[in-house]
Amino acid sequence: MQYPRRFEALPDYAFPRLRALLDHHEPWDEVVSMSIGEPRHDPPAFVGRVMAEAAAGFGRYPPNDGSPELQRAIAGWIARRYGVEVDGARQVLPLNGTREGLFNAALALCPESAAVLMPNPFYQVYAVAALAAGAEPVYVPATEGTGFLPDFAALGAEVLDRTAIVYVCSPANPQGAVADRDYWRTLIGLAERHDFRIFADECYSEIWRDAAPVGALEAAAGMGADPERVMVFHSLSKRSNLPGLRSGFLCGGVDAVARCKRLRAYAGAPLPGPVQAVSAAVWDDEAHVEASRQRYVAKFDMADAAFAGVAGAGAPEAGFFLWLPVPDHVGDGEAAALKLWRERGVRVLPGAYLSRDVGGENPGRGYVRAALVPHEDELARGLSALRDCLYR
Repeated sequence: MQYPRRFEALPDYAFPRLRALLDHHEPWDEVVSMSIGEPRHDPPAFVGRVMAEAAAGFGRYPPNDGSPELQRAIAGWIARRYGVEVDGARQVLPLNGTREGLFNAALALCPESAAVLMPNPFYQVYAVAALAAGAEPVYVPATEGTGFLPDFAALGAEVLDRTAIVYVCSPANPQGAVADRDYWRTLIGLAERHDFRIFADECYSEIWRDAAPVGALEAAAGMGADPERVMVFHSLSKRSNLPGLRSGFLCGGVDAVARCKRLRAYAGAPLPGPVQAVSAAVWDDEAHVEASRQRYVAKFDMADAAFAGVAGAGAPEAGFFLWLPVPDHVGDGEAAALKLWRERGVRVLPGAYLSRDVGGENPGRGYVRAALVPHEDELARGLSALRDCLYR
């Protein structure tokens, strides 16, 4: 059977690769899973009640573009969080998780043969979306030397002039770096000079220690930039500990969102009505977000204590991933993941599984990613194992 040639160079997705690496080895007795960014804090207590009250909606086709209540709830949250007023009916599209939007927005908005820029390492959907759109993914290093955010301004005009979309994740997955207002201003300025769109993946925006991360919409509004330049993507998975709800949204300029809605009418699936009802209630509530954030702050403190004195280790600025350098005596990220699994039963992800080789270099090869999602007692065991196996 023939398959599209543009997908032939794709490696297997990260987690099948991890299973192939680890699962034929016996782990240490007590397993601590830190490989997947699946939040385990309690979701809002009212979710079950709202779902039950809206259950009759499973008997009707849901609105493709989101219910008016959900559109208003999302627009209201954007206004409270970022101080930006948007038209919920025309600038917001609820999603079955942000993966749907990050993929389909490229199909709706990217011309064939254009360049699509993305950080390296990165969320792997960005690359597949670019290839599916017939574009060229361009991997821009996000390393310690660049503050773990890609330096798009360092690229030449030849690349930027043929760029259609730039993916940015802030807070970054996997490194936890945060784009500040100056970073956004520089990137938005590049977008206006070279005529490309910014896709800002902000799914980790509500998990932070000291200050709420600046958002791309917020920065663009402050500059008076063209609203069509920026599209943001948010999720209830991380903000509200509801990964199984599969609920998020995209927000951008009226024309760009209309194009995404047009594609969704043919090739997407709207959220079920009861899920839309729950989502609206969750976007309207901040108490559960604050409670969850305080638990993450305590986990950041646990990580800082565990890795005190270890250069390059410790808690991130925001998000819930540790991006841990692997010492030379251990080897690379794969060797470290295997050692942790066999000797201590801790499951982490090799950094190379989130990166691409460019010019013979893979910026994730010397790292592992560990998620701070286990409950505190389990996390303490995991942090102790990471410290002992990697740094002692």
